[in-house]
Amino acid sequence: MTLQSIELPALGKNQQVLPKSPKIVLVVIFTLVFLVVIPYYPLLKYPLLLVNNSPPASAYHDSSKVDDLASIPSSDTCDIFSGEWIPNPKAPYYTNTSCWAIHEHQNCMKYGRPDTEFMKWRWKPSGRCNLPIFNPAQFLELVRGKSLAFVGDSVGRNQMQSLICLLSRVEYPIDVSYTTDEKFKRWKYTSYNFTMASFWTPHLIKSKESDSNGPTHTGLFNLYLDEFDEDWTTQVQEFDYLIISAGHWFFRPMVFYENHRIVGCHYCLLDNVTDLTMYYGFRKAFRTAFRAINSLKNYKGVTFLRTFAPSHFENGLWNQGGNCVRTRPFKSNEAKLEDQNLELYMAQVEEFRKAEKEGKKKGLRYRLLDTTQAMLLRPDGHPSRYGHWPHENVTLYNDCVHWCLPGPIDAWSDFLLEMLKREGLRSHEERLQFLSDRKMQVR
Repeated sequence: MTLQSIELPALGKNQQVLPKSPKIVLVVIFTLVFLVVIPYYPLLKYPLLLVNNSPPASAYHDSSKVDDLASIPSSDTCDIFSGEWIPNPKAPYYTNTSCWAIHEHQNCMKYGRPDTEFMKWRWKPSGRCNLPIFNPAQFLELVRGKSLAFVGDSVGRNQMQSLICLLSRVEYPIDVSYTTDEKFKRWKYTSYNFTMASFWTPHLIKSKESDSNGPTHTGLFNLYLDEFDEDWTTQVQEFDYLIISAGHWFFRPMVFYENHRIVGCHYCLLDNVTDLTMYYGFRKAFRTAFRAINSLKNYKGVTFLRTFAPSHFENGLWNQGGNCVRTRPFKSNEAKLEDQNLELYMAQVEEFRKAEKEGKKKGLRYRLLDTTQAMLLRPDGHPSRYGHWPHENVTLYNDCVHWCLPGPIDAWSDFLLEMLKREGLRSHEERLQFLSDRKMQVR
């Protein structure tokens, strides 16, 4: 925008300045208001609490931790997903006894995990950038009157339960689920009219178990790579935010269907069926899931892709004695994203970028919640054998896939809140660009 300078009249002894001075003052005042207010117009729709970034002490049940929760204004120039884990002696911000939402298999302290240092780290982005610790009052104010859905597998549920625990310092939700099926839950924060839901869909697309045993004794699954999973695609149109994630179920044997016929598989060991590897099915599943979102007629929300969180089995596969017994994070130069983890990550991001480009044509918004690098560095954050009693017969005896609560996964809410704080300005800019593009097309 080009600003025109205002030339004030020179003051000479023969000039009549008093009659003109009120007009000049008005012009100057109007100009100052224009320069100060207009650049921040997109932020005016947020409550003052969000601009201040420091909620009042009365907003917390535990006022002693108010200082811990103070945050700074977000900066859209920072890459918050590249960095290191640094000590945070003030953590954790809840315990396994103060939060009822922790799934049994992630309740590591209940089942005797002897160390506690894995809970006392925070993510620090590279350079001069900062990522504030999650502020529950600020988050709830930001999502007042809105809704959020987690779409994916048990790691997605792990994330939702982490968020519920972090928010418990302000308010617990009530169960407003439409069904008794634990795989499809809805929670409501009544004071904020905020609804949170989870939709179980481990492959994101239509799938079914065809053999409970299969080649690896973990089941054989039919994946219909070009068909929507209507258990979630018919339910999410009303939501303001979607967080899509998937990954670990694609390591199991699968048979791939397209156009109602078998096109290949992943380790199915069936005669005359080509092994296309899991990457083929993984990529196609995300492509179809994003196509489902872009095809929703009334969906106007923001879609987040929460990227793949690597497991950390060492000294064997998950079903061959592999375990995760480290007690400290890696430094960024001690671990590298490679092999299967890199392939899965790249496939996700590539399909995300395609969907984002297609979605923009309809005014839809896509965001990358890029947790992969941060979680690659946390081999210490898994339950291992502390997600059950020693005598219990469980499928994943040493769990190096899910995350202890409290634990590293709590940082995902740090990321999410920071992204939501940036969303107002970014959405405003994208909306202007969308309208401009539409106008050009009409011409």
